[in-house]
Amino acid sequence: MTTTRLSRRSLLATAAAGTVVAAVGLPAGRATAATVGAPRREPAPVPPLKPGALRSAIDDLEHPVVTAAQLRISGSAGSWYGSSGATELPGGRPVRAGDKVRIGSITKVFVATVALQLVAERRLTLDTTVQRVLPGLLPSRWPGITLRQLLNHTSGLPAEHGPDLPDLSTPERVYDHRFDRWTPRRLVATVTHGAPELKFTPGTAQEYRGVNYVLAALMVEELTGRPYGAEISARLLRPLGLRGTSVPGHERRMRGPHVHGYLRMTDGSLRDMAVVDPSDAWGEGEMVSSTADLDRFGRVLFSGALLPSRLQRELFTLPPEEVRMWGDPSAAARYGVGLQTATVNGITLWGKTGETYGYASGLFSTVDQARQLVYSFTPVRRDASLQEMTRRIAHAATAP
Repeated sequence: MTTTRLSRRSLLATAAAGTVVAAVGLPAGRATAATVGAPRREPAPVPPLKPGALRSAIDDLEHPVVTAAQLRISGSAGSWYGSSGATELPGGRPVRAGDKVRIGSITKVFVATVALQLVAERRLTLDTTVQRVLPGLLPSRWPGITLRQLLNHTSGLPAEHGPDLPDLSTPERVYDHRFDRWTPRRLVATVTHGAPELKFTPGTAQEYRGVNYVLAALMVEELTGRPYGAEISARLLRPLGLRGTSVPGHERRMRGPHVHGYLRMTDGSLRDMAVVDPSDAWGEGEMVSSTADLDRFGRVLFSGALLPSRLQRELFTLPPEEVRMWGDPSAAARYGVGLQTATVNGITLWGKTGETYGYASGLFSTVDQARQLVYSFTPVRRDASLQEMTRRIAHAATAP
């Protein structure tokens, strides 16, 4: 048998990239998405809520196999909340909206928001390079990589490689490495080891890469002199009252009521993945939150209350038309600064998915805030089957 050596972050980035777009089987909508305030087609009207369809979307815990699921709909076109399953096996209580979960790459939206706030404060610009803020961190022969290119995944950074990567080729090995301790510079070294060539010239293509946000978070720390998690707390969590949301660092346990996620082993047994060291996702996927907190964060972010209008538009701005997804020239770019876009049943949504072992979450909204959806579920496998629930949720929330 061939052994594959991949970091947990590599696996998550590969699985998470474009999950909503892939799951619904529809392309991202460029015509309706470009920039807030720019001329564009009128968005399709958001349909009335269908409680039966929403309930059915999360009640099927067998396709894929998940132990719990919850969905929260809000916005001017109506609200709904439902949950299925239990917080813990065996015999856990029903899931509630305030229960904490690991939100994976939704962390990136928080990091991008703080970075844009620093731009608003003129600490840097979107064209400031990593090399200027963090001299010597990247190979000297690489061209300048800007903050914008990190935040919209057009940096061209190479794949993780080198002797530091753990062997995660089986679920048992994933479980054995759940307490591995990483530092951000060690994470960056997995792409700079040996000074390889960039995949493409920065700004010419798009490829979803978690390490982009490791670098962005390091820039935040260098410019503020504080941990990026402290900046997120001071600028977002405390002002918005997001008491169930945190940047855990090396803290292994989720404090307070939370949902346990599980990973199925090769013998069919389940192992609890609620207690892990999340530092392998530092800066790009380590945060803990709840559907209630994510709903509030999304409503405030999309309202424009956190950023000046010129930077708010960056959230919803895709790269130029000639920038395509790396490895698939037929696929249009789908990531703005911090957010991704997908069109489902004619409804254009913006937001972010987040995945980590045992957990899958999403935060999406229409630009006009007529419909926002926040979901979280706990799949026992890390494969394409988890898209079945994402697909059901997306269709149930937008079906005419």
